[in-house]
Amino acid sequence: MNQNAREDNLTRSTSSGLTMRAVQYDQYGDADVLHAAEHPVPQRLRGHLMIEVLASSVNPIDYRFRRGDMKGLIPFGFPRVPGYDVAGIVVETDSESSFAFGDRVMAFLDQTRGGALADYAVCADSVAARIPDSMSMQHAAAIPLAGTTALQSLRDHGKIKSGQSVLINGASGGVGMFAVQIAKSYGCHVDAIASNHNREFCLSLGADHFYDYEEDDFTKSDERWDIVFDVSGKAHYLEARAVLKDRGHFISTEPSMKGLLMTILTWPLSKSGQIMLANPSGDDLRELIRLYGVGKLKVTIDSTFPFEKAAEAHRRVESGVDHGKVVLIN
Repeated sequence: MNQNAREDNLTRSTSSGLTMRAVQYDQYGDADVLHAAEHPVPQRLRGHLMIEVLASSVNPIDYRFRRGDMKGLIPFGFPRVPGYDVAGIVVETDSESSFAFGDRVMAFLDQTRGGALADYAVCADSVAARIPDSMSMQHAAAIPLAGTTALQSLRDHGKIKSGQSVLINGASGGVGMFAVQIAKSYGCHVDAIASNHNREFCLSLGADHFYDYEEDDFTKSDERWDIVFDVSGKAHYLEARAVLKDRGHFISTEPSMKGLLMTILTWPLSKSGQIMLANPSGDDLRELIRLYGVGKLKVTIDSTFPFEKAAEAHRRVESGVDHGKVVLIN
């Protein structure tokens, strides 16, 4: 779509009371509750971008919210438009913004309820980053939430340093594949845990050693790690503590009251445990883009679906992808 066509489309779509196409759900449930609908165009506030969404991706948090697993964290009503990953084109912004009309951008949406699976999404300038010409929209859509989670988990919570040993439990999924590569970019020894059919994939990401989770219980290993990153959310701090080095860090992506209590109680200990909830950050997206540009961060796409088949995409992620990310194309 050329610039004039985008401007005409934006005029029609952002006028008061008009709607856009979106995928939404009106109640908690399985993937069948997702359906196409006309949805109000989001209001862009000062300091924010409006993005024409061309691609997005599905993350485990999306189906967990949809099922109602985390209804206590998001008590707002329906309808809801899922999705936090956006890749698209800037169609409206402030004159003083660092972004301009027509810029290709990716964003990790900072709205608690998501909003990515729609014709348009809005976000603060601070959580977006320009997509380089060398990166496709599909790859850009796969990076924001999963890549940010991996980077912040290892850098901010794990205090990662060159020469350390890192264990990634769940290394073949979206967050896991980024975590392996980010840890290697820091100059660490990386061990990966996944199902055996993903052995070669994990080693291709740069993992130094592979554990088959069906055969190997890492909590009983003689190895010791500076960081244990439990991407799969299936390990427990009390078990993992035995294989942590002194001053080591256990990080989990599984939000729960038990996890929150673990974070509070273990922070002063020599071996800490923390629950990770990623914070949208344009600076972190730019760091991930930098790693991509220098060949240290590859993006693997498991499968792609059109927006209207979002239910199928959710089922794919919920049942377990082979490896990589599930991407949605608008």
